[in-house]
Amino acid sequence: MKSKRWTKLLLLLAAFALFAAACGDDGDDDATETAETEAPAATTEAMVEEEPMEEEMSMTPGEGVSVTMGRANWSTGYFQAELYKQLLEELGYTVSDPAELELGPNLGYIAMAEGQMDFWANSWYPGHLAWLAGELPDGSLVGDHLTVLGEEMIAGGLQGFLVTKSFADEFGVYTMDALNSNADALAAFDETDPVPGNGIADIFGCPESWTCDNIITNQILFSGWDNINQTIAGYDAMFAQAVDSANEGVPMVAYTWTPSAYITQLRPGDNVYWMGVDEILDDSNPSGTEGGEEHSQRGEDGTGGYAAIGPDQCPSAADNADGLCPIGWIAADILVTANNDFLAANPAAAALLEAVKLSVIEVSLANVEQGEGAAPGDLATDWIANNRATVDAWLDAARAAA
Repeated sequence: MKSKRWTKLLLLLAAFALFAAACGDDGDDDATETAETEAPAATTEAMVEEEPMEEEMSMTPGEGVSVTMGRANWSTGYFQAELYKQLLEELGYTVSDPAELELGPNLGYIAMAEGQMDFWANSWYPGHLAWLAGELPDGSLVGDHLTVLGEEMIAGGLQGFLVTKSFADEFGVYTMDALNSNADALAAFDETDPVPGNGIADIFGCPESWTCDNIITNQILFSGWDNINQTIAGYDAMFAQAVDSANEGVPMVAYTWTPSAYITQLRPGDNVYWMGVDEILDDSNPSGTEGGEEHSQRGEDGTGGYAAIGPDQCPSAADNADGLCPIGWIAADILVTANNDFLAANPAAAALLEAVKLSVIEVSLANVEQGEGAAPGDLATDWIANNRATVDAWLDAARAAA
């Protein structure tokens, strides 16, 4: 078991190497001495009255306050949810089990906006910005009631399409566009894909309502991939089939992301490659999805959709003068989103949510342990114990804000 974990650790490290008041006055001693001689008692009493002792900072500013938190319905976010729960509990808050309110983004943001859920730690931006544009029954927008805060994992969500390495090498298809236009590759792909015999490449996409399903739909339409179709189903079942196919040399393309343990099974440069994309999706929203303008992968400065991944793991990088992999997806910021009223009423909680910063590698390692059977709550407890100094600084900042 230990050897297996070290192997996965090395794989993860290899993957992520891609992406580094006591100020006294010395004034008139004689005057001071005279004052003390003439009325020492009165002066002492006046000092006590005029300079009351500063109140001690409460160690549990959240005592007596109940917090309803949830988590997104993808397992790679369970660890973060448990971590935030336990941190809030150290501040005295009574926090609900996030597993009791597990939602997709289509419902999660509405629940937060309507006050049914105070916050979650599983937002992926810019993709999830589309959900903030939704309208509530009273005519207000979802985003009017919510705040995105903190720096949980900035640019932490690397994502893209992976293709079976042996298949890509055989047909020379290293981009989604090349797959779409190569008749021989399409025919070979179609023989064993999720819908064999329909004449197109059925790739493993995302479950409905995860947002990535909508983004992939827009990518297909935007790029004119008429011979590619997204399979929308349960992710873990699709991923298991994708792993089997990659290991057996069977053609497949699958969407995946980090931080996760998935990258230890579909391993770029070993059994898969990252696929390139000729044109990075813009904000044109060809599917007409509500809020789909936010599905752009180009970023605010227009440079998104590229990753520092070499041609050994992303062969299409060799065709770019800058050597970057045209991965087609911007690295997402994984952040906290919370209800405005909750934040206003709980400054200590708000300060904590603002302070927490996590390492993509450490979260991925927790995902590996979780995949081997460890409970997310236990992993969070261990992480807190192993990072006590950092955690205490976050908690102190929260207490100071109360």
